[in-house]
Amino acid sequence: MSYSSSDDDVPLARPNGNVSAAKVTASMDKALDRSVPKSSGDNILVRNNSDAMDIDGISNNKRKSRTSITKMSYKDDSDSDVAPLAKRRKHKTVVDSDDEDDMPLGSLAKKKASIEKSAAKEAQAIRAKDAKKKATPRKSIKDESDDDAPLAKTSGSKRKSNGVTPKRKSNGVKKEESDSDVPISKKAKAVTPAKKGKSTSANDTKKGVKEEEAEEEEYEWWNAPKPEDDSIKWQTLEHNGVLFAPAYEPLPSHVKLKYDGQDVTLPLEAEEVATFWVAMMTPASSHHLDNPTFRQNFFNDFAEIIKKNGGAKNTAGDKVAIKSLDKCDFGKMYDHWLAKTEAKKNKNLSKAEKEAAKTEKDKLEAPYITCLWDGRKQKVGNFRVEPPSLFRGRGEHPKTGRVKTRVWPEQITINVGKNAKVPEPPKGHKWKAVQHDQKATWLAMWQENINGAYKYVMLGAASDVKGQSDFKKFEKARELKKHIGKIRRDYTKELKSEIMADRQRATAMYLIDKLALRAGNEKDTENEADTVGCCSLKYEHITLEPPNKVTFDFLGKDSIRYNETATVDAQVFKNLKLFKKPPKSDGDDLFDRLTTSQLNKHLNSYMQGLTAKVFRTYNASFTMSRLLRDLEKDPRSKGSIAEKVKLYNDCNREVAILCNHKRSVGAGHEQQMQKLGDRIKGLRYQQWRTKMMMLDIDPSQKKKKGAAYFQIDEEIDKEWILAHQQFLVEEQRTKITKKFEKENEKRKSEKEKALPEKELKERLIAAKDLETKFKKENKTNKVEAEGRGPTVEKLAAAVEKFDDRVKVLETQAEDRDGNKEVALGTSKINYIDPRLTVVFSKKFDVPIEKFFSKTLRDKFRWAIKSVEDADDWEF
Repeated sequence: MSYSSSDDDVPLARPNGNVSAAKVTASMDKALDRSVPKSSGDNILVRNNSDAMDIDGISNNKRKSRTSITKMSYKDDSDSDVAPLAKRRKHKTVVDSDDEDDMPLGSLAKKKASIEKSAAKEAQAIRAKDAKKKATPRKSIKDESDDDAPLAKTSGSKRKSNGVTPKRKSNGVKKEESDSDVPISKKAKAVTPAKKGKSTSANDTKKGVKEEEAEEEEYEWWNAPKPEDDSIKWQTLEHNGVLFAPAYEPLPSHVKLKYDGQDVTLPLEAEEVATFWVAMMTPASSHHLDNPTFRQNFFNDFAEIIKKNGGAKNTAGDKVAIKSLDKCDFGKMYDHWLAKTEAKKNKNLSKAEKEAAKTEKDKLEAPYITCLWDGRKQKVGNFRVEPPSLFRGRGEHPKTGRVKTRVWPEQITINVGKNAKVPEPPKGHKWKAVQHDQKATWLAMWQENINGAYKYVMLGAASDVKGQSDFKKFEKARELKKHIGKIRRDYTKELKSEIMADRQRATAMYLIDKLALRAGNEKDTENEADTVGCCSLKYEHITLEPPNKVTFDFLGKDSIRYNETATVDAQVFKNLKLFKKPPKSDGDDLFDRLTTSQLNKHLNSYMQGLTAKVFRTYNASFTMSRLLRDLEKDPRSKGSIAEKVKLYNDCNREVAILCNHKRSVGAGHEQQMQKLGDRIKGLRYQQWRTKMMMLDIDPSQKKKKGAAYFQIDEEIDKEWILAHQQFLVEEQRTKITKKFEKENEKRKSEKEKALPEKELKERLIAAKDLETKFKKENKTNKVEAEGRGPTVEKLAAAVEKFDDRVKVLETQAEDRDGNKEVALGTSKINYIDPRLTVVFSKKFDVPIEKFFSKTLRDKFRWAIKSVEDADDWEF
């Protein structure tokens, strides 16, 4: 039936299309019971063999409004429940913050609040009507053996223990981070040098600055007392604004666009847009140019800009109407652009020239790299204003190909301290507005033209503010542990509620909690990619298979396909069947009486600040914690560093699968695996040569060790050996030549005479000798012993070392192949509490550098420092 408001007083969350009845009657329940076979169900998630869809283009991050911005009104751009940005990829856009404190003013929040209030009143009215059918008092439900565990089970099984848990050690990290293999537990703790008096010499001054910087680095905000008013983010704020994209450089007069076979001169504004298309003609991006939507959107904007700025003209000065993209030939423009791009790569520049270019770049960026936040220097995350280009979007975005216009100072709002100097805008320009909002953590803000999204200049990932944000996020997830039992008992009971809105909310909570689905939100599908989350699932996104299997197939965040089959609780299966009850059909909402804001408001009643998003962080960290705890009993945890890293990655992979962090197999994956395979073969070949050298010294070794010991690996055939020998010869030639050129480059910079070509020819004789040696070995099948004073014992030890090196490469190859369709970075950076990684590195003596790059070590300095002496820390 089609629902109308006359049926009862409950308003619909999304009153479009066919919707569910407001109440679930006893007869409806009985009918469903008869149609659904009973099954206990273990709630297991089964991965389907589906390829992840490509992610392409720049993210379209949006922000909700905030009321702290005064005298300004911006369009509200609330987005779906999205995960924090991964470093899955580098973004050229300005980083957006996850804190709602920083969002610009809008009216949608009031509208949502009104809807929620109305919905609550109406639901209360229904409950009042059904007061006679009061539910029995809630009984205390006995907690399961592991009440905190997410229901989506991981594939790893418990392993038998045959070892003792290694002794936990300290986790000191050197101030100057190195990429050595020294375990973090063995590193010396950084010691802050004592302050000294004023220095008179230049060296003493530099030393004093270094000491001051070191002291700043050692500020441990996580141990500092919490401020009374957490909403005030800063007391003083000073910065130099933003660095604008360089002005467009016009093309040389002979480089023209050809239209219908004739050269045409474009207005400068249109010529710049044409270069955006040209920049997409590279092999990595050209697939966009075949997209009909991309082509149409680009040409619409391109033609409009040409028309708006005076039109295109031919060589005779007559106007030319640009009516078809197919008649546009960008060939000459592409050739010019490619040559210019190659020149910018500094491939042919000397070391001195490269250093000079870098110095110039650093000088330009220097004023914007840091800001003064409450008197302390903090790095700014992205101080560059995004340059104009073509919008690509993710997935099948309807606006892909549109022109992202240049951002001017008149569009930018600056946030700075009240008594601080306002940054100077470029000459001849002025800022849109200047404000002094102490509740905001952004330094500058503007609105882009494609989706009306707000872009922010925020502090860097390694800043105190970002660290505090991460810390709060993971602490909130840890706090959920205290409430998860009650939340699960309540929504389990409400799965049978007579009120449809409550039953839908309980079912959504089950899916979000147990299957780690994102909450989702309503979108403007005409202007955004058609991606959904739990609350915005539609009729066609789930397929039911009795007794209790559910297949989900939809586009999630970033247009990544979620295609999984889960065995769910029998009551959940029954509810999903009810939510799909006719006359519902394709296009109708599954949870038509629920919105994300209503769900989050309900969750907040259990715990302040709890949203559906917190469940993903909690379940990811809890799962990782359990998996890492199980590793203590795994004998492989006592293996090499490479084996331990693989064990960690295996755990991380299970979390990434739980959170659906997929990626398409990279174009170069097979080539990378081939290279690894060749490196392993190369080591095996060198090992065989070493064994043959043993026979050269002592032929009796063949009898002592057996003929099998001296057999070459069966995968290495004669053809491969010849190719590999040629590779080794060429490799040696290249090394000799590069070293020679580097020496001459150094001599040139020091104004010394260059080495003659004769010197290079003499050095290359070594490569020729190697080639001759290989030819002799192939002919005689004997290898002469090499090195200083070779002995059988030394060579035998070298053979064993080759085994160790091969084992490391084989472990890396297995790990890399296992990660080809899973993005480990997103879960490790944004969903797994970094303190779990630090504790693992300490417990198993693995250098923290194996898990966190220098950038991540700066970002998670708080995590490394806060648990370095806490051997018993648990999530």
